[in-house]
Amino acid sequence: MGELRVLIADDDPIIRLDLRQMLENLGYKVVAEAGDGAEAVALAREHKPDLCILDVKMPKSDGIEAATQLADEDIAPAVLLTAYSDAELIRRATEAGVFGYLVKPFKPSDLPPAIEVARSRYEQNQALREEATDAKERLEVRKLVDRAKGILMDTLGVGEAEAYRRLQSQSMNHRKSMRAIAEAVILNSDLQNP
Repeated sequence: MGELRVLIADDDPIIRLDLRQMLENLGYKVVAEAGDGAEAVALAREHKPDLCILDVKMPKSDGIEAATQLADEDIAPAVLLTAYSDAELIRRATEAGVFGYLVKPFKPSDLPPAIEVARSRYEQNQALREEATDAKERLEVRKLVDRAKGILMDTLGVGEAEAYRRLQSQSMNHRKSMRAIAEAVILNSDLQNP
């Protein structure tokens, strides 16, 4: 399993102890334990676990509220443990961005699949988010370069290929990104033509 670092949260200390023993016997490392959702979020911020296993029904802040905060702050994926499996609870868990759901009572053998699937889905989501950010950045740079080319074409009376070549040349000569050069051209144009 590797040494996946896990935070567990349940308001029942006996269940926490049992869960800790099950996880450690399976090769996981329990890095923190909490008795309520608010404490779970605070400990997750501090310990940065690879995964959080949260009971749904807890005082102060329930497991679904804690899972929502963990997802919003991109701290770690959450797997919910609950004795309840009603549709409303499942809907709330889905909206909270929960990556797994185990109904009590569960066997030790139920934990690894839930944990590994949750962790894998979380990593896939992270990769997709990074790809989307990269694509957005590339699009932004392309828009800036196109605008800078247009400015150079107008001010210097050159064609698109020559305007691009000049931007590229400036980028290499000054060891700056195409984005930085395009932004400088745009800023200079804006200053000269308010």
